[in-house]
Amino acid sequence: MTDPAPAATLPALPAVPAPTDLPATTLDRITERIDDLARVIARQAATIERLADEAKLKIRDERAETDAPLIRDLFALHGLAQTFASTTDSEPDRQGFETMSRRVERMLAERGGELVTPFRGTDFDPDTMEAAELTDTDDPAADRTVESVIQPGLTIGDRSIRPAKVVVRRYRRA
Repeated sequence: MTDPAPAATLPALPAVPAPTDLPATTLDRITERIDDLARVIARQAATIERLADEAKLKIRDERAETDAPLIRDLFALHGLAQTFASTTDSEPDRQGFETMSRRVERMLAERGGELVTPFRGTDFDPDTMEAAELTDTDDPAADRTVESVIQPGLTIGDRSIRPAKVVVRRYRRA
């Protein structure tokens, strides 16, 4: 048998002074440098997150533009389902049309479309709403707010495809 090869000898590392051997100003500078690096890393992480979010939004918007004809057709189907649900005399049919309406709404959202159905009391937004009717109010705080929705609207990304038709409150002194 042969003897194993002799172990390689590593050069001796210089002795690292214990933290208590370092001057206080050196420790302060090291601590300050670590804090600076932590801030830089946090800023870089936030920038990466922001860029990733922007890329996701851009991809979603591009997809929505491509799917715009389908989104418009789904919106029309949603309107028909709601109309049928509100006009049928049969309870099972009403439930079926409401279920269909909810499913079509989910499909719209998956494709980048969004229904505009403002709540009562929401400020009137001329970019996404159309004032189909006006109603008087004696409350000045309710001026230019939505009373009710006549027909929902549709947006794709930042673009309004069809404004929601709403009843808008108008303040009148009594």
